[in-house]
Amino acid sequence: MKILWVVNTLFPAPSKELGLSVPVVGGWMYGLASQICKYVNIELAVATTYEGSTLKEMTINGIQYFLLPSSNNLKYDTSLEIYWAEIAERIKPDIIHIHGTEFAHGLSCMRKLPNIPYVISIQGLVSIYTKYYFSGISLGDIAKNITFRDLLRLDTIINAKAKFKKRGILEKEYIKLTKNVIGRTSWDYANTKAINPFLNYHFCNETLRDGFYSAAKWKYEKCEPNTIFLSQADYPIKGLHQVLKALKIVKHTYPNVRIKVGGNNIIKNSSLKDKIRLSGYGKYIKRLITDNALENNILFLGTLTEDEMIKEYLSANLFICPSSIENSPNSLGEAQMLGVPVIASYVGGVPDMVVDGKTGFLYRFEEINMLALLIEHIFSMSIQNLNILSINEQDVARKRHDSSFNVKQITYIYNNVCHLNN
Repeated sequence: MKILWVVNTLFPAPSKELGLSVPVVGGWMYGLASQICKYVNIELAVATTYEGSTLKEMTINGIQYFLLPSSNNLKYDTSLEIYWAEIAERIKPDIIHIHGTEFAHGLSCMRKLPNIPYVISIQGLVSIYTKYYFSGISLGDIAKNITFRDLLRLDTIINAKAKFKKRGILEKEYIKLTKNVIGRTSWDYANTKAINPFLNYHFCNETLRDGFYSAAKWKYEKCEPNTIFLSQADYPIKGLHQVLKALKIVKHTYPNVRIKVGGNNIIKNSSLKDKIRLSGYGKYIKRLITDNALENNILFLGTLTEDEMIKEYLSANLFICPSSIENSPNSLGEAQMLGVPVIASYVGGVPDMVVDGKTGFLYRFEEINMLALLIEHIFSMSIQNLNILSINEQDVARKRHDSSFNVKQITYIYNNVCHLNN
């Protein structure tokens, strides 16, 4: 069976081959790809876009890679269609598996090659996320925090929501064109079925990055008490602003409380270049920090490698997933796999991952007082109760993200899709 993956991330092997920086996102796919290649009846090819001028092909460790030239994968690019035809002619795939509907290059494949069976893995759903993009930030606050960078790039928070809405139109076409999707939550089931009632829904959980299976487990004795870790906070949906509002309350009881945030430092303005690059959301966050005297309570860590992420999870007293909308965030799964106490907003598919009070704690996104209460609750829990919570999380995450089971499930789905198509 010949499988073509269409992905949104340039994998590490071709990145190194081209002398490019190795991406720190999409790590869960790399291990899954190598495991699939171990099946003797499967040949795997992986295709994505890159900022080049020609179609590139290379084979590394048994995986055939195709890199399609494209300067902007957010917009539909008709020039990609000829490359998809060329790739299909070379490998003659039995199935094309599209990982995520966030970008447009996979749609050009579907339009050009309509007679090949497709299966689409649902990551997020931008068409649904659009409704939650402002994440409780008022239009007044959005307008008040518009920056020079926002105006220059036409990239205010309002503009960013409009871009999500446009991408959502393409996403709906993806789902309408396919007969098969792979999902993992009741939320993505409900929303994909609403878009296309006639599709076949296949269930398969995601496999995490390799390091999270072998890493040491969380221990209170080795963490930094009263420290919170957030994996990212680049834009409003990720909910950093809500955590800061809750932190103002928590600080009365725990004045040394500290948030560590993975990803870009969105409030950086130490140089003229930084000031020019400051986004409206970054300015809003900076203002919240200043107004609530939280300058000494937050640290932006920058882009983190897998090993660095694991270190930050394990050193935190608590991980929070405060998003206004999510399907099933891998960061939450990673935290549970390590046994880090977690709090998550009750949105999207998150309730399928967390049993409130047993494998973490849930709160409504807008209820910052409840978030503050839960933070204080975890900070005050006995070591015995924290250990029980940690073990429960590890148990549920180990089953959900069982890599051996998940790869078997994926291959079962491929066989099933082939059978349905015959």
